[in-house]
Amino acid sequence: MSTPSNREARMSQTPSLTCTSLSFSWPDGTSVFDDLQIAFNGGRTGLVGVNGSGKSTLLKLIAGELVPSAGAVRVTGDVGLLPQNVTLDTSLRVDEALGIAATRRALHAVEAGDVSEEHFTAIGDDWDVEERAEATLGELGLGHIGLDRTIGEVSGGESVLLRLAALLLRRPDVLLLDEPTNNLDLYARRRLYAAVEAWSGVMVVVSHDRELLDRVDQIADLRSGEVTWFGGNFSAYEQVLAVEQEAAERTVRAAEADFRKQKRELVDAQVKLARRKKYGQKMWDQKREPKIVMGARKRAAQESAGKHRIMHEERLADARERLDEAVEAVRDDDEIRIDLPYTAVPLGRSVLTLRDLELTYGARVKGTFELRGPERIGLVGRNGAGKTTLLRTIAGELEPLSGEATAHVPMRLLPQRLDVLDDTLTVAQNVARFAPGATNNRIRARLARFLFRGARADQPAGTLSGGERFRAALAALMLAEPAPQLLILDEPTNNLDMASVRQLTTALESYEGALIVAGHDIPFLESIGITRMVLLDGELKETSPEALGDPDPRP
Repeated sequence: MSTPSNREARMSQTPSLTCTSLSFSWPDGTSVFDDLQIAFNGGRTGLVGVNGSGKSTLLKLIAGELVPSAGAVRVTGDVGLLPQNVTLDTSLRVDEALGIAATRRALHAVEAGDVSEEHFTAIGDDWDVEERAEATLGELGLGHIGLDRTIGEVSGGESVLLRLAALLLRRPDVLLLDEPTNNLDLYARRRLYAAVEAWSGVMVVVSHDRELLDRVDQIADLRSGEVTWFGGNFSAYEQVLAVEQEAAERTVRAAEADFRKQKRELVDAQVKLARRKKYGQKMWDQKREPKIVMGARKRAAQESAGKHRIMHEERLADARERLDEAVEAVRDDDEIRIDLPYTAVPLGRSVLTLRDLELTYGARVKGTFELRGPERIGLVGRNGAGKTTLLRTIAGELEPLSGEATAHVPMRLLPQRLDVLDDTLTVAQNVARFAPGATNNRIRARLARFLFRGARADQPAGTLSGGERFRAALAALMLAEPAPQLLILDEPTNNLDMASVRQLTTALESYEGALIVAGHDIPFLESIGITRMVLLDGELKETSPEALGDPDPRP
């Protein structure tokens, strides 16, 4: 733990972070970065990019958890990393997880009358460590957790906030957050948002959470091993990007028109040259002029024709190059399409009935809850409220303690862990497991709708990125036989990049069945046209996005 004197020495320097000529490859030779240049000088930066672009790898290189194959990372001050997957030893006490256990022991020893020098050395100038720790826990909504409790007694979301609390107590000059809102409920997210807004050092945030990214000062877009900077938050970035893409598409259209024009002119020139050659040959055969004159004229014509042909070929090559550059500037906007037959649900048809349902972990549904027609239900609630348990009970994977859950149409559940895939099988083989009656050609034609075309359908599931894995799991469920008329998604945006979230949103727009989506990302739920919002808080009850804005009631 840094003492105040250490912190004062660090504060005399302006925090900065620079990566110079940074290169990194995985042991199998796969290159992630080659001569990357990037610098973070202050404020909060949102680092965005597609799955597999190297965002998490870059954070680990900066934090020293990975070693670059070339180049250097230079940091002024201390670095703290909140990793994407937080794992804490369940036997640890909270003060151990916060990194203050030794200082606390020394404090308690001095308070008990032990004036050994070692205790004063351990304390340094940090006499208020307990007060600061309790204040930090309170700011993150963890005031109800004592410093002497064990990690095994807290939820997964609370573990993430505890790891963040440890970093805030350390007061690093550079704070790196990798998908920090994954698995956090709505109330915990708002605590984290407040901590981010209060941060005064250098912060780099990797996230798909729009609300979080709208609290940063600038966006760094990592694409094809290079970084492009955008001032402002994520909403401003999207607006600028939309204008740039519109201009890029206009450039493509102009370049295509020029390319077609140059092709026509080259063809026309070739026709004219062929006619001249034919006329010259005719004059030669008829010997209407002296041989020496005709030979000179023929050589001049050939030289002129060669120059003319080269000029048009160069113009065509230049037009092709401009077209290639214009196309490169337009981002891949492929979209998933799941407007599949047999998924539509008629208006008013009974889809799902829950009656006097009591779940294995205490949550319940009193009376009768009905889902009818192509309704879209958003399921929200705290971490540990039982949302996943409820979804698995509806899907028939868990038995309720009492009551009944009856689906009246074919349904499929896409779980958080995406464990519906067999990693040893290819994407196409995984889909075939769910649709054993479908031909290989039919499966591949359908997979193209999910952006698995050609050889991509033959990739083993175990080699897919997070976004690809999500698409493959969604494809396997949607292409199953019978086609699902009720689709249940459990935290579908976890670990998806922004492009994949947009693809999912577009895909769900074309789905004509009923939806139940559990999540904490309210903007995403609203973007997919949720028609009813329900809150699981001991009991299942109707709510609204506005009602979810209440502050966390816990102490």
